[in-house]
Amino acid sequence: MALTRLTGSGQGDCGKKDCPNVYRDESDGGFVVQGESSHAFEPPAGEVLVKIPESVLREAFRALGW
Repeated sequence: MALTRLTGSGQGDCGKKDCPNVYRDESDGGFVVQGESSHAFEPPAGEVLVKIPESVLREAFRALGW
């Protein structure tokens, strides 16, 4: 799986550290999200919940030109 990191460019709370980030899967255009584990509800088998700050999503949207 080839991933392009869309966030963590050195701006924001995390800077370049390994913390909440959004990646684009180049093989199918999907997204991979890295964040804190969330237990807001029980997801279906094979899925997990993650929580990331709004600022990380905004940075990902800017990187994509959205």
